[in-house]
Amino acid sequence: MIFDAIRESHDLQRDLCRKLTASRGDMAVRQLLFLQLKVELMAHAAAEERHLYVPLLMEDGGLQASRHALHEHHEIDELLEDLSVRNKKQAGWIATAKQLSFKVRHHLKEEESKFFQVAGRLLSETKKQQLARKYTREIVRMRRHYGAEYESVVVSASSGLVKPASRAADRPATRGSASAGARLRGQGEPRRTR
Repeated sequence: MIFDAIRESHDLQRDLCRKLTASRGDMAVRQLLFLQLKVELMAHAAAEERHLYVPLLMEDGGLQASRHALHEHHEIDELLEDLSVRNKKQAGWIATAKQLSFKVRHHLKEEESKFFQVAGRLLSETKKQQLARKYTREIVRMRRHYGAEYESVVVSASSGLVKPASRAADRPATRGSASAGARLRGQGEPRRTR
């Protein structure tokens, strides 16, 4: 059903938000988590808007809920834009990331507790199944579309999920290990301090 398919992405978004706001020190890991979250949020919004919001906009009873959800997607897009700066260490970046996390979690909770109930009443069982198939295809297609903009993330052929492009980028450097940090940056030798 459409709601189960959407919840899978919701769970992934919550996990990525948690990891991003907990990231400290290693900017390569923070950048990778941000890109994974950004691609997931953008792909999810596109697929959800096309295959859930639009059908509900066609129903009188779904107009208000759909408009509200679209507005929240727009607010999330604005926060993503604010966070899409090169320097993830700059003052206020993590505070804005926490705002994004709060907004995403609020939106997901509201969708699951209110919006899905409205949609469940308005859509037939057959329509819910059709929309689930379309949404599932669309989110993978949109992950590939948005993920193609970045070299450090790819979409897994087997799972259809956004993941790090290389194994090294997938795990953070061991705290205090200059050699591990150098490997993550693609350099053979650790940085020398004066």
